Amino acid sequence: MKKKKHVISRVLPGSIGEELELEPGDILAEINHQLVEDVFDYRYLMNDEYIELLIEKANGELWELEVEKDYDEDLGIEFENGLMDDYRSCSNHCMFCFIDQMPPGMRETLYFKDDDSRLSFLQGNYVTLTNMSQEDVERVIKYHLSPINVSFQAMNPQLRCKMLHNRFAGDALKKVDQLYEAGITMNGQIVLCKGVNDGEELEYSLQKMSEYAPVLQSVSVVPVGLTKFRKGLYPLEPFTKEDAKAVLEQIHRWQKIMYEKYGIHFIHASDEWYILAGEELPEEDRYDGYLQLENGVGMLRLLGAEVRQAVAERDGDDRKLSVTVATGRLAAPYIAGCMDVIREKYPNITSEVIAIKNNFFGEKITVSGLITGQDLIEQLSGRKLGDRLLIPCNMLRSGEDVFLDDITITELSEKLGKEIIVVDPGGADLVSAVLDPVEHKKQIRRQMYEQTSSCNSGKA
Repeated sequence: MKKKKHVISRVLPGSIGEELELEPGDILAEINHQLVEDVFDYRYLMNDEYIELLIEKANGELWELEVEKDYDEDLGIEFENGLMDDYRSCSNHCMFCFIDQMPPGMRETLYFKDDDSRLSFLQGNYVTLTNMSQEDVERVIKYHLSPINVSFQAMNPQLRCKMLHNRFAGDALKKVDQLYEAGITMNGQIVLCKGVNDGEELEYSLQKMSEYAPVLQSVSVVPVGLTKFRKGLYPLEPFTKEDAKAVLEQIHRWQKIMYEKYGIHFIHASDEWYILAGEELPEEDRYDGYLQLENGVGMLRLLGAEVRQAVAERDGDDRKLSVTVATGRLAAPYIAGCMDVIREKYPNITSEVIAIKNNFFGEKITVSGLITGQDLIEQLSGRKLGDRLLIPCNMLRSGEDVFLDDITITELSEKLGKEIIVVDPGGADLVSAVLDPVEHKKQIRRQMYEQTSSCNSGKA
């Protein structure tokens, strides 16, 4: 096995690592006299009450350290490479791949397609299993790592090969049987493509996937995201209102079947389907604890509930304030509803929610996570933006104030002549961003990994 250099980048204050006098730049060489291949090994070997560490210091010294701790207690250290290994790129050429629909000339990392089962466990990415070796499957089972998030797309093996443009994609479904038999909790995803894996094919997929419940605890169905950069790619059409209604009828029928059998709704439609169909979002208990939030399933329902709760905890007053919120066209009506809830206790607050049209990727892309800085500048310049301008944090790269087109928050602020407030996930933070002093607002960046599933089309 090739020895990897697991370089420590950070030691958390008050942690075991700090007590051991570990420092950034130190190298974790071994745990319990075993080489650490990747983060799977690290997590597994750390689950003990007594461990022995071999640390290589920056000056070449080797420290042998004995550690007594709680069974699942971590050292409180972070590594330069969070995966502790190279990222595995995707070997498929999916007909719905969003990365293939991006224009040239953008940041290089935006074009990297990952298909790494370790990222599925760590970050919630969805994997196709085509890049997963038998050894990988056995390690997941050995370490009992879960949940694993699987991009199913279709349960018809031949159709799956066609959709992923990979002749091994159908056989990869056999790995689901192994995970199921080992009791590895899974979540599933279907990116629905009109005329390809919908209708009877979706019915077949739901029937086959239901056989894995409740180990397969949830499945999301999301519409394919189509940008204007699809020249030379498989011809796909957008779904219509009538299509969305048919999809929802199919999903709701299966929800009833699965709830009667397992007490879970199992199959979930992303928020886009309800908006396209012109139907009300499901009630909160239909989401089974919001297992598929990252796929936009229940995100808007949860936001509304959290805003109402946060407002209920405040006394209200007669302050005067003008607030502007810029977001994607998908979420804009629901954000406006949230602002109405805030005004119930703060009647003198005025607000405008601006739905940003996605000129960069095309009007069919309506989620805020794919809004660029240049579209914000173009559509907000010259407008009265009030006392505060709010944008959702999923427009930005994790840990940075940078949009997809490399425009920064500072540049946007200078162009608009207005300070930008970045709103973190959750209704409570939206309420805080509207009401609390700007200087007291704690900024947190959501995890937006550029090495994402090839079918990730952004968040609402």
